[in-house]
Amino acid sequence: MKILFIEDDAIETMKLNRTISKLQVNHTIIQANNGEDALEILKDTHKIPDIILLDLNMPRMNGIEFLQILKRNATLKYLPTIILTTSENRADLLECYKIGIAGYVIKPLKYEDYEDKIQKVIAYWEINELVKA
Repeated sequence: MKILFIEDDAIETMKLNRTISKLQVNHTIIQANNGEDALEILKDTHKIPDIILLDLNMPRMNGIEFLQILKRNATLKYLPTIILTTSENRADLLECYKIGIAGYVIKPLKYEDYEDKIQKVIAYWEINELVKA
């Protein structure tokens, strides 16, 4: 599975890569530091991911702004996008679901809990029938 991970925090990126490597499966992580970088990556049809893991709080273009652009694109709007954030703000949650996300996961503080959540998210999407853009 190709996973586009949109996150500006290097520690969060290391945590995700570490967790994915422990799964011992052949997933490819494509990294973008913000929404603008992610949109550039998505222009390359060879880099279209199976799923997107998206942080909300980023510089230049936040996650909600990225989602609004993504969901207006006739080709890319079907990409399953899972929010992976520290934001417990109910308004963010509701806005993201209104725009059309596939899930909203709050990053826990403990690494073991983070690892457990990521493994469950990946396992869920591994068994889904995915529509490629």
